[in-house]
Amino acid sequence: MKQLYIKQKVFSLRDRFTVKDEAGKDVYYVEGSFMKIPKSFSIKDYSGKEIGLITKKVFSFLPKFFVEVRGREILTIKKEFTFFKDRYTIEGADIDILGDWWDMNFRVYRRGQEIGRVNKVWFSWGDSYRIEILDEEMEEIMIAIVIAIDCVKDDEHSSNSATMNINN
Repeated sequence: MKQLYIKQKVFSLRDRFTVKDEAGKDVYYVEGSFMKIPKSFSIKDYSGKEIGLITKKVFSFLPKFFVEVRGREILTIKKEFTFFKDRYTIEGADIDILGDWWDMNFRVYRRGQEIGRVNKVWFSWGDSYRIEILDEEMEEIMIAIVIAIDCVKDDEHSSNSATMNINN
């Protein structure tokens, strides 16, 4: 089993952060498209080679995010139409996410086999997550899933803040 850690900086003007291993060494870095359309996040290994891409669909009635790993779309996260509570669905290549993915405490399965676990690290400055990789061949997919879900949460938080500011 391998563990990786993601910590985002709260007051960063750029959407850029690293993924570290257990020893604190940078393994991947994630770079967002600050102020660009469509909003996207590129996941790169430390040599600079892109291994994943999360892209928000531009012209969509409800938010929709596409997650690619090594040029192959692996899942789609989309908001469902509801009146009271926000609800999202995750559809993808034999990937199931069980648990409270909105609070970042969940397990990831592929074809019924558990491939990883994600837990939010509490009492930290900024969003921090511990990712346990049970199947190391699925490491890049696990990283992409965590970043995509965090991107959806951030987008939801941003749109809720904008709505509250307009109403005030």
